[in-house]
Amino acid sequence: MKRRQFLQGSMAAATVAASGGVMLPAESHAQEKASIQQYRKLGNTDLKMSDIAFGAARLRASSLVLRALDRGVNYIDTAPDYGHSEEAVGEALTRYKQRDKMIIASKFCLRDGTPTHPTVGSGVATYIGAVEASLKRMGTDYLDVVFTHALGGDRSLEREQQRLLDPDMLEAFDRLKQQGKVRYLATSSHGPYNMEELMLQAVRSGHYDIIMPAFNFMRFPKLPELLSESKARGVGVIAMKTLAGAKASGDALLDGGSFEQAAFKWVLKHPEVAGLVISIKRVSDLDRFLPASGQSFAQQDQKVLNRYAALFGNEYCRTGCSDCESSCSAGVPVGEILRQRMYFEDYGEEKRAMSLYAALPTKADICSSCSDDGCAGACQHGIPVGQALRGAHELLFFS
Repeated sequence: MKRRQFLQGSMAAATVAASGGVMLPAESHAQEKASIQQYRKLGNTDLKMSDIAFGAARLRASSLVLRALDRGVNYIDTAPDYGHSEEAVGEALTRYKQRDKMIIASKFCLRDGTPTHPTVGSGVATYIGAVEASLKRMGTDYLDVVFTHALGGDRSLEREQQRLLDPDMLEAFDRLKQQGKVRYLATSSHGPYNMEELMLQAVRSGHYDIIMPAFNFMRFPKLPELLSESKARGVGVIAMKTLAGAKASGDALLDGGSFEQAAFKWVLKHPEVAGLVISIKRVSDLDRFLPASGQSFAQQDQKVLNRYAALFGNEYCRTGCSDCESSCSAGVPVGEILRQRMYFEDYGEEKRAMSLYAALPTKADICSSCSDDGCAGACQHGIPVGQALRGAHELLFFS
């Protein structure tokens, strides 16, 4: 119902514009095959990335990468555990034949196994092997950026700090860099635990060239400090999870601008942010997303975001927030489970969401028989935590 309300408001605004004989800006851009209008320097690196970058999670068709490259997108974010994404990027690279015009980022990550991220104690050879396998899959000699990915998945800040600064990982990176196989070291986090603290430690450590935190218009009170420190130290910042749950993705225009474009422009108005990574799954995504490139954030964009927040604010579990979890006596990983529900409902990644949920040692099935109402009212944003968790279990559990 809320999605329909958003759409109805959007259609009304579009009709007003059309009746005045004025073509809406986003429609005009789409007809002209919207392309990248701005490139930004990534910290103290020598990389200038397109302000909107290609997230290649679950990528299958190399032709989609080629279309994005043709429209000026030059930063491609992939990983070994993104299905056959690296192979598809490699096919595109073979056909594009201009490796020096592309920025390719991948992860210290394993193709198979659980967890897919090397753990502390995995050894230098494991990290080196992960990168060399990525290079082979993509048919390239080097990665521009390699990530220690998805920090903040463990409740223990100490354990995550150890992974962030794992001596084996740092030594592996140094060796690979000396061999010309990698250029810059990066780290990322979408929580749900200690995201800002971990990214700030990465910035202050002196080891990292780039960070990629979750960042959108909903709730990130500690991000200003992180952005300021990153700029002062010359660490590049790339944003992800910019659509705050993507609950209105693809809906019609509102006040002359789409939700996605408004959300992107809000992120990109921060000068410390070089660009954002967004999953691109079809050609129409390029038409919807790229008109935001190089554009200023306007009052009409804020209206769109305000409407989204009013409709979905008590449904979206804020990325990187785990404030409510201390209220759960059973130790249910609320943020992790609701993130997987988001993948299922809003991202259309049902198989991935169910697989991730199946791997959790503690699931939300215990919420059905829980007599402790400690989580009721625990979310400062109004999410009915118990109800949301029970709904997540119904969606994600397959017996």
